[in-house]
Amino acid sequence: APPAPALSARGARIAGGAPGLLDAGFALYVADPFHRELNPQGILNLGTSENKLCFDLIEERLTRPDMNYLQPHLFQYSDTQGTRSFREEIAKFLTDYARAAKALNPDHITVMNGCCAVFATLSTILCDPGDGYLIPAPYYGGINSKTWLYGGIQPVHVPLFSEVTDEESHPFQLTAEKLEDALQRAKKQGIRVRALILINPHNPLGDIYPAQLLKECLEFAHRYELHVIMDEIYMLSVYDDTTFTSVLSLDCLPDPERTHFMWGFSKDFGMSGIRVAVLYTRNHEIQKAVNQLAVFHSCPGPVQHVLSQFLRDRDWLDNVFFPTNKKRLKEAQNILVDGLADVGIPVLKSSGGLYVWADFRKFLRSQTFEAELELWQKFLDKKLLISPGKAFYCYEPGWFRLVFSDSVDKIYLCIQRLEQMLRSHAAEPGANNASSSADALCNPEKDSSGKPSSTPGEDVSQLKNILVY
Repeated sequence: APPAPALSARGARIAGGAPGLLDAGFALYVADPFHRELNPQGILNLGTSENKLCFDLIEERLTRPDMNYLQPHLFQYSDTQGTRSFREEIAKFLTDYARAAKALNPDHITVMNGCCAVFATLSTILCDPGDGYLIPAPYYGGINSKTWLYGGIQPVHVPLFSEVTDEESHPFQLTAEKLEDALQRAKKQGIRVRALILINPHNPLGDIYPAQLLKECLEFAHRYELHVIMDEIYMLSVYDDTTFTSVLSLDCLPDPERTHFMWGFSKDFGMSGIRVAVLYTRNHEIQKAVNQLAVFHSCPGPVQHVLSQFLRDRDWLDNVFFPTNKKRLKEAQNILVDGLADVGIPVLKSSGGLYVWADFRKFLRSQTFEAELELWQKFLDKKLLISPGKAFYCYEPGWFRLVFSDSVDKIYLCIQRLEQMLRSHAAEPGANNASSSADALCNPEKDSSGKPSSTPGEDVSQLKNILVY
C-alpha cells in the first residue's frame, strides 16, 4: 500500500498556497539588501510599507528610565486578551487620537501579535469555508492569505477604475452602488458574502474615505447584515490637512454589533517588527471566540509594558513624535512625487499611508498584466523593488505602489535607478505601445471612453504637464 500522506487535506491546502507577489519581491530583497557601505549595489526596497523615518525618536525614548521597569508579573502568564493596564492605555489613546464618539471600553479590546492575526482570527470566527467578503480593489494583497489560511474564505472584489465618470469626483472612487453591484454578482455565483473589509486610509491608493461615504458603506452593510472590518492601520499617518474620520468617531453606528475596528503599531509608530495590533469590537459573542484564539496570538508582557509607556507619554507624542513624523512623511512624499514627475510618471493624489500609487501605463509594451510584470522584473534587474498593481488585484495594468517613508538618499537613488531603467527600456524595440487612457485621466475631455487603446506610438506628451491627479 502507498504510504499515508504526511499532511492532512487542510495541511496540503496550506502548504500548496503560492506566495503572493509582495512576498516574492520581499524574499528577493532579503537575499540581496541594499546597504550604503556593505552592499551599495543591493536591492533598494521601496516595495515594503514600513515607516523608517523616526527610529531616532523611538530610540531616544526607549533609553529613558521608565522603559527599564521589569517586574516579575511581566514574565509570567497574563491575560491572553492583553494585560489590563495595556488595554486601559490603548482605550485612552484611541479615545483621544481617533476622536471617539465616547470613551472606549478596555473590556472590548483584544491585543494580538499583528493585524495579520486579527484578520486570520476574524475570518475564522465570522465566516465558514467558502464564504466571501467584499473588498474594494485594488487593496493590500496580503489580506487574501490572512483570511484564507485559517478561514478558507474568498475575496469578492469591488473593482475600482481610474476613469472618472459623471457620478464621480476622482479616480478609483468607491461608491455604495459599486458595493451593491459586487454583492449581487457574488449572489448569482452562489457565494455567501458575510463581511465587508475597508482599509482607511487606503492601501495602496493613499486616499481617505470622507465621513459621508463611510456612513453609506456602513448603512449598506447593515442592510445586508454584513460584518464591517475597518482596518485603520494608517490612521495617524495622514500627512496633509485632509480630515480623517475613524469609524470610532461616528456617534451613531448603523450596526455596532457587526462593526469591528483594527489598528496596530506597525505603521503609525514605525514598529512593524514589534508585532502588536488591536481589535475593538462591542460584540460579546465575537469577543469570546476571539479571546479563545488569542492564546495563539498573544504579545510578550515586557513589550506590552514598553508600548504602554509610549502611549502614556502624551507630551512626547503631541510635541515630538507625531508632529515630526507628519513633517518627515510630507517631505519624503514631496521628494518622491517630484522625482517621479521629473521622469514623467504621474501619481494619484494621496493624503495618508506611506506610499504613492504611480501610473507607469505609458511604459508598458502592451496594456496587459504580462507587460506589467515584465516591467516589474526590469525594475528588479536594476536592483529596485517596487510593488506592481497585480499584487493589489488592480483591474488596470500599469499602476505601481512606491513607498516613500525611508531616508532621502534612498529616495533619490530610487529615482536615479528608475530613470536609468526607463531610459534603456524606452530605447528597446517595441517599447511605448502605450494607451492614451493616462492622458484621458489627466485631461478627461480628450477621451471620454478612457478605455485603453493599443495604438502604437500614441502621443503621451500631455502626461508631462499634469503629473498629479
